[in-house]
Amino acid sequence: MNADRRSSHIIREVNIIPLLDLVLTVLFFYMVVSPMMSRGLDVNLPTSVANTVKQEDRVVLTVTRAQEVFIEKERINIKKLEGVLENLKKQKPRINVYLRADRNTPYGAVVQVMDIVKRAGIDRLGMVTEPSSREKTGK
Repeated sequence: MNADRRSSHIIREVNIIPLLDLVLTVLFFYMVVSPMMSRGLDVNLPTSVANTVKQEDRVVLTVTRAQEVFIEKERINIKKLEGVLENLKKQKPRINVYLRADRNTPYGAVVQVMDIVKRAGIDRLGMVTEPSSREKTGK
């Protein structure tokens, strides 16, 4: 009689194995795809707590650790940078320039590029940074 009650007892537990399979599959997909989605050149950016900016008429200048200068993904000689920026300013008078510099780039190289941007007549210059670990964790 006792055995009959046990065999007719319905198991009322939630089976989470399919949910775990789904979560692990999505996690695996994200881990595989996310490195392919990175944009721009690979530089090690400094951190900042400030918010990101809106997409507008913009150009991204990148200064690598080796002090190479890129406009978007195109390498440019620093001697020609001012002329190129002046042409961009003529095409888009309200252009924003965002400067991405590797955190190990010498300070003088970054200041030199900032000076060239200013001489080209562009007064909207922003620095691109990575969010700080405090902002990433929400603390």
